[in-house]
Amino acid sequence: MSDFKTIVFFDLETTGLDTDECDIIQLSAVCGEKVFNVYTLPNSEISEGSQKVTGLTVEDGTMFLKGEPVETIPLLKVLTSFMDFLRPFPSPVILAAHNGRDLDVPILTRVVKQLSLQQDILQVVSGFMDTLPLSRDLHPNLPSYSQGNLVQHFLDETYDAHNAVEDAQMLQKLFNKWGPDKQTVQRFIDNAACLF
Repeated sequence: MSDFKTIVFFDLETTGLDTDECDIIQLSAVCGEKVFNVYTLPNSEISEGSQKVTGLTVEDGTMFLKGEPVETIPLLKVLTSFMDFLRPFPSPVILAAHNGRDLDVPILTRVVKQLSLQQDILQVVSGFMDTLPLSRDLHPNLPSYSQGNLVQHFLDETYDAHNAVEDAQMLQKLFNKWGPDKQTVQRFIDNAACLF
């Protein structure tokens, strides 16, 4: 696979944890100082567990974050706007998420396929990186590799976990703190074309 030029850290919040069925409710990404953050109304109900951890609820067609209404856009516009956000970055672009292989990437790729946007996303994204196995490789023998615990351990910070924009921002800070070399990072990248 070609060498990467840009890593964009992203996170999804969803209606649940079933990667085959859950809906995206928030998509956020960061690269340097640039931030992307949008909400979208789901087709299914947000599970109690997701409501509890994200603070996101839906009532009468309006989404609320901790009781305050937030603007939502249709899912198709979420993805096309996301690709517009990614397009200006030097390519090839890698999308990075913590535990991405098991959660964020399968959900994102499923939704991209459902909306027939595979060719569009492959024009801007060359691969996906999961920072969970990367963190285990770089720092073996830690008691926990959850993002919250990694942030506490390496950055000595707390943050609003399960808010996608804060998750993405903290993941970028963690990655920058670790400073892995390109050869190490390359081992944890999955070719995007193989996932579509």
